[in-house]
Amino acid sequence: MPGDVVDAATRSRMMAGIRGQNTKPELAVRRGLHALGFRFRLHDRTLPGRPDLVLPRWRAVIQVQGCFWHGHDCPLFRWPGTRQDFWRTKIGRNMERDRETDAALDHAGWRVLKVWECALKGPGRIGADAVIAGVAEWLHSKARTGVIRGADRGGG
Repeated sequence: MPGDVVDAATRSRMMAGIRGQNTKPELAVRRGLHALGFRFRLHDRTLPGRPDLVLPRWRAVIQVQGCFWHGHDCPLFRWPGTRQDFWRTKIGRNMERDRETDAALDHAGWRVLKVWECALKGPGRIGADAVIAGVAEWLHSKARTGVIRGADRGGG
């Protein structure tokens, strides 16, 4: 089994530096929506899962999801080669929590849109302009849920 390319202390420091809020993809979505005139609250602690963006006027929340941390089926996600049991448990629990949060928000009458990190970076990115246009279109629709992800670049 191949080992990590850095020592355990360095890896721990690197992982601890990864933010859960105000990530680059989240900031890109916030900037784009604000420029279009949308106003929102950030990380509302009164709602399940503290959604990244809350748009009360639209009765909508937007979650900007990191592909690795939320186990997204895309080119940006790959199971780590070390500590596999730990990572499968951790990411599996994140995915379970996402489903619970989505159900609680829906039950409370909120519309939920997920914007995946792969829409903004990586080989299948569609770009910030396309993401923002997709978010605006979804907000103006009556759809209860929505997903914006990167373009699939598979060979069939």
